[in-house]
Amino acid sequence: MKITAIKAWKVDLPLREGRYSWSNDNFVEVFDSTVVSIETDEGIRGYAECCPLGASYLPAYANGVRTGLAEIAPKLLGYDPRDLGVVNRRMDQVLRGHAYVKAPIDIACWDILGKAAGLPVYQLLGGAEQDDIALYRAISQDTPEAMAASALRYHGEGYRKFQLKVGGESHTDIERIRVCRKALEPDSILVADANTGWTRHAAARVADAVGSLDIYIEQPCLRYEDCLSIRRRTARPFVLDEVIATPDDLLRAMADDAMDVINLKISKVGGLTKARLMRDLCVNSGVAMTIEDSWGGDIVTATIAHLARSTPADFCFSATDFNSYGTVSIAKGAPMRRDGAMTAPDQPGLGIEPDFDRLGQPVLSIAI
Repeated sequence: MKITAIKAWKVDLPLREGRYSWSNDNFVEVFDSTVVSIETDEGIRGYAECCPLGASYLPAYANGVRTGLAEIAPKLLGYDPRDLGVVNRRMDQVLRGHAYVKAPIDIACWDILGKAAGLPVYQLLGGAEQDDIALYRAISQDTPEAMAASALRYHGEGYRKFQLKVGGESHTDIERIRVCRKALEPDSILVADANTGWTRHAAARVADAVGSLDIYIEQPCLRYEDCLSIRRRTARPFVLDEVIATPDDLLRAMADDAMDVINLKISKVGGLTKARLMRDLCVNSGVAMTIEDSWGGDIVTATIAHLARSTPADFCFSATDFNSYGTVSIAKGAPMRRDGAMTAPDQPGLGIEPDFDRLGQPVLSIAI
């Protein structure tokens, strides 16, 4: 089997709530996502999606996905997409860094491998460890009362895990956390996610002020060293996200006892191949994970579901159903949330089929 063509589509994903806001006054109203197709000489096609969270969240941006694909795609033609290690090493040879650009190629190859084998991707990733994957809901940054109201609304839809977007002025963030914790039932897990937005002294102030509450603290500062400093000052369970981008980052953080949970974003680390490696390192070392991505629609959600379903429940802290945040469906067969949980499709590969009427004409087409 050989790769004969690689195509990409640009698609806008508007938000149901109109705006998603997080630290440092960042917000997005319409997400710019890229859908990728890999075609083969045997007629099997693989699909994937990559959707950075704007340009100010990670070293990634939407136009960068498509520009990077134009650089990589011609040099992958003729390779066997089932040879995942070979494909990943080739991508690393032709483009240094830019893991998020390589992620949709890797994921589409997994989709092809599953279809060729007649197996869902979750089986290729280790098998079904869980059927019902617990989901979290991100609560966009707003006033304390508005955030509490949003959390309660989503609690009524079945969610029991909530990620509060803090990382603003420390006094207001303390109030956000207190009001939301008081409003929610004791069975709800509450994560205060600063998205790198606090300085070390502000993070220390917040961590001390909410030290008696049942919450998790996530990624308080931009630098790993500052996060580690706050980790050593608080007894609250600690989550790292933005500073964990490679297996080496993960091994360093494990050696430092820097966290209890990581957010494993599939596109940030380069796709399912590297995400599986990091997932298995976490399971082996007793570190729980939120299985997720930067953002996306139906195809990203399906990819998350397959990795999460193949992760032992004790180590799958939560996952994300991004397709419930948007107003546009871009693929058939994607997981749909029920009572705060989802599962991965049982069909071969990712189990999805893009809606090409919705996608329109590709913006990139590289073929033999």
